[in-house]
Amino acid sequence: MQDAVQGLEPQSLWKYFSDISSIPRESGNEGGMQAYLIAFAQEHGLTYIKDKTGNIIIRKGATAGFETKPSVALQGHMDMVCVKDEGIVHDFATDPLTLVREGDILKAKGTTLGADNGIAVALMLSILSDSEAQHGPLEAIFTVEEETGLTGAFGLEEEHINSRLLLNLDSEDEGVFYIGCAGGIETRVTKTVTQRVPSPQSKAFLLSSNGMQGGHSGAEIHTQRANAIKAAARVLTALPSFALFRAEGGTKRNVIPSTATFGFVIDGSLEALLTEAVQRVQAELSDEYEISDPQIMLTLTATELPGLVIDEGESKAFITALYAADHGVDAMSMSIPGIVETSTNLAILSFDGSLLKVIASHRSSILSARDDVARRFAAPFILIGSDVSFEGGYPSWKPDPSSKLAGFCAKAYEQYTGKKATITAIHAGLECGIINSRVGGMDSVSFGPKMWDAHSTKERVSISSVAWLDGFTRHLLKIIE
Repeated sequence: MQDAVQGLEPQSLWKYFSDISSIPRESGNEGGMQAYLIAFAQEHGLTYIKDKTGNIIIRKGATAGFETKPSVALQGHMDMVCVKDEGIVHDFATDPLTLVREGDILKAKGTTLGADNGIAVALMLSILSDSEAQHGPLEAIFTVEEETGLTGAFGLEEEHINSRLLLNLDSEDEGVFYIGCAGGIETRVTKTVTQRVPSPQSKAFLLSSNGMQGGHSGAEIHTQRANAIKAAARVLTALPSFALFRAEGGTKRNVIPSTATFGFVIDGSLEALLTEAVQRVQAELSDEYEISDPQIMLTLTATELPGLVIDEGESKAFITALYAADHGVDAMSMSIPGIVETSTNLAILSFDGSLLKVIASHRSSILSARDDVARRFAAPFILIGSDVSFEGGYPSWKPDPSSKLAGFCAKAYEQYTGKKATITAIHAGLECGIINSRVGGMDSVSFGPKMWDAHSTKERVSISSVAWLDGFTRHLLKIIE
């Protein structure tokens, strides 16, 4: 067990979290986690299934006196978003995470923590391994590739699921129980470019934007954090002409981009205008994002002339489209006050030497609005001749206020804490909507511990809230009927 969690309660949960923090588990690389879960099931004499998608389902029978209880599924995903700070040497394919404790807070050194959704995995293993836990029949469903397309949830087969009550442990606010979530879709843009040799009299520069907080594109989009790609593009729109040779920003479709870099050449006569534009936009951004991103920084450096650059007209048209494309909250819910209904995250920008590429993710609790905002995002790119596709669509999870399971959760929470639970919906995508569509008659609720800034290197979780989650979940399993 890592020193950062040594002595923490509940010991079993933190032991398992320490274990999985040493196993590479970026989306698409969950082989080590699958092997670990299978070995766990075999060690504890539990039945398990590895389905054709790679999901692992572990079953445990009811404890004495609870045989007549309904079967309950505990569910979480085994993968994590892997992001690291600039300058941090860490290979997510091989290196363990380094856990850091600061009072009641647990985080990782220079990387994402993986509490999303590693705390859920650790909790399920803790309960499954506890001979004194009281519960009816249990299923623990560990899904793959949630963070890159909800692949595991889409691959679940009804014949493998016995339960019709699902406790999804992938939320991030103690005492809040979610009974609905947004659906989503991705827009993928590719633009074939024409390249030429730059004039020897041209000057080449790298423009970088960084210092932004980034964060989860569903859970944090309402905080109006700066988008590094948009920030850098804003500078270039001030120039009458330029020719790109580098364009990159963002790392994951569900992460607000916190860094971006453009490489470009300009006529030497435009250097003063460029310097002025960087200074002006820096001042504007520092003022506009004083609260959400106080460390926002634009950096301009001269560099060597590249061998090839993208045609000036194409460069200007692409940056204009990028600058015009939507990002952020598009609409707030009119049925659930304070909840984002529709949003866009301009997530990833890249250039592979022949194609400029953009990926955006869109969310909405109304599927027609989801598709509309995706088409609107694509429109500026279509106007400049880009190829556009819409991929990875998944359904929203329509709230059911009459949910029997939600009633049990509210009752258990009041019994356990003496406080009233909050029953609501969330803008972030959850696997519940997909699982409900795959397994007929499923009643689902999602909850979890207090967590902040998932999908960023500032990700952290409350240690005391994890203890609450463990105790509450065990209490809930005893009263569900």
